[in-house]
Amino acid sequence: MKSKEEIAEEMQKVVEQMRLDDIEDNPDSEFETFECDCCGREQALAGSIEYSGYRLCNDCVLIAETGFALGKIKNIEELIDAMEYKRLEGLCDIIKQEEQKNNN
Repeated sequence: MKSKEEIAEEMQKVVEQMRLDDIEDNPDSEFETFECDCCGREQALAGSIEYSGYRLCNDCVLIAETGFALGKIKNIEELIDAMEYKRLEGLCDIIKQEEQKNNN
């Protein structure tokens, strides 16, 4: 049986390869962005995946796939709920940046 570390390393390789494959198939995907439904950050389309109507960035795909492989999450909604704080934090950062732009 694989250790948690081995599973995590394996998932990192798989998810990175997905990102590279997306860039190979569509070089623009490295620069096209979207707002990740999980972390709330503006991220590259390359390596993103849609799960049950939620589009996740490559970083969150890694978290999701590792969580599934380790049996820590059963569905994507559990991860979305767990990441709510991270999305709110990102939203606050966006508001702060906008305020700084307007003050300059």
